[in-house]
Amino acid sequence: MTLRWDVLAAIIGMALATYLCRAGGYAILRASRPPRFVQAMLQHLPGCIFVAFLAPALASGGPDTWVASLVTLAVQVVFRKLALSILTGVGTVWALQALA
Repeated sequence: MTLRWDVLAAIIGMALATYLCRAGGYAILRASRPPRFVQAMLQHLPGCIFVAFLAPALASGGPDTWVASLVTLAVQVVFRKLALSILTGVGTVWALQALA
């Protein structure tokens, strides 16, 4: 495997752009107070983004995807540990696809 400098430069550039967007937003919100509706929107935004990623995957997935999503939801409700529920969901999909 060889190191391609153009690919490395692209990865570093994307990482830098991502960091600057996050740090810039943090700096702006730390220096000023947004209106109340913006604060309320920002509190609910992560859930909306998660659903936007999840809905197409569930719609195009088969029964193994639906079973894994239910297992993930059950683990999250019982244990309230996001990392554990994600690992359980990925493991469930992997096991169901391996059995099929």
